[in-house]
Amino acid sequence: MSIDKDTVRKVAHLARIAEPEERLEPLAAELNGILGWIEQLNEVDIEGVEAMASTVDVQLPMRDDVLQDGPTGGGQPENVTANAPKSEDNFFVVPKVVE
Repeated sequence: MSIDKDTVRKVAHLARIAEPEERLEPLAAELNGILGWIEQLNEVDIEGVEAMASTVDVQLPMRDDVLQDGPTGGGQPENVTANAPKSEDNFFVVPKVVE
């Protein structure tokens, strides 16, 4: 499939995108390049590859949520807020941003 300047003009019109006439030819070339990549993907052998509904639909191993010791661990809220411009009861005090 090849996209020409007239097709780009029509798609831009349907998408309500104002494109100047001098940009139509370069856009057609870019879209033809993208379609070329898609055609290359169609050549990939996917025999035996199980279809996925989502790339994040995977059960990841979980670790226990434990408090770590040492200078970077928890249990030391005063150290965490020590460099804050303003803190109160070991919480950061920030300006209100939502009315």
